[in-house]
Amino acid sequence: MTTPRWRTVLFDLDGTLADTIPLIVASYQHAFRHVLGEEVEEARARAWIGRPLLAALLEESPEHGVALDLAYREWNLANTAALIRRYEGVPELLEALAAAGVRTAVATSKRRETARLALEGVGIAGAIDVAAGLEDTERHKPEPDPLLHAAASLGVDPADCAYVGDATVDVLSAKAAGMAAVAVTWGAGERNDLVAADPEVVLDTVADLHAYLLGRPRT
Repeated sequence: MTTPRWRTVLFDLDGTLADTIPLIVASYQHAFRHVLGEEVEEARARAWIGRPLLAALLEESPEHGVALDLAYREWNLANTAALIRRYEGVPELLEALAAAGVRTAVATSKRRETARLALEGVGIAGAIDVAAGLEDTERHKPEPDPLLHAAASLGVDPADCAYVGDATVDVLSAKAAGMAAVAVTWGAGERNDLVAADPEVVLDTVADLHAYLLGRPRT
């Protein structure tokens, strides 16, 4: 029998539970090409992942941010089914956590409806719910507000939670919320950047995450 390290584990969505990275990058590239006639390199687009969409686009182009947001969302929705992918082992991880009595939920910068569609797209909508989406807080990652909202909605102490994410903003948000920050490298973030953000651990595979979350308790 394994002993969970935490009784509540919150997850980022994009690049953590669902492989939406190619979809997101392509959506950014389409929006900039359609609105500005500009080509966006993948590394530039990946750097925006984890932040609220409109805020990132307005920062890049204050004049055209709203139009970019609209073009992104339309293309993203139309291509979600074709481009979204499942990370092998994630459904089994969520099942094992539930069997061990661990509560799980999603805290994401996506809108709730978009997050629900993504969870459905990778077949885990019935295994995990969205506890915090874009609409739930005024401030977003790397601020702690979404994670604190998620903990409050579950009625748990943030200090008793871990937050799992693939981007530096996830690590920073978890630390600001007083949660254990667990970083994973199969999403958008670069390993060196994640290490530099100083999470509790950096893990490279879903199997590693499974073993870590359901391993020995902290000392």
